[in-house]
Amino acid sequence: MVELVLNVLLVLTSVLLVVLILLHRGKGGGLSSMFGGAVSSQLSGSSVVEKNLNRLTVLIGLVWTVCIIALGILLKV
Repeated sequence: MVELVLNVLLVLTSVLLVVLILLHRGKGGGLSSMFGGAVSSQLSGSSVVEKNLNRLTVLIGLVWTVCIIALGILLKV
């Protein structure tokens, strides 16, 4: 049962991670500019949308990593 939950969570986080990475702004702008990422503050280097997108991407990446490690430990036993 735990293995099934981890596999489903791994698939969901993998898809979400791909989408979040594609939303990031590259050198010439990205999909994030469609959602207000182009409106950035004059004082800070990046917009609030980019900062939140970065945080969410790191969080999903950590969940993905924990799922990979947990599945590795679970399947090794």
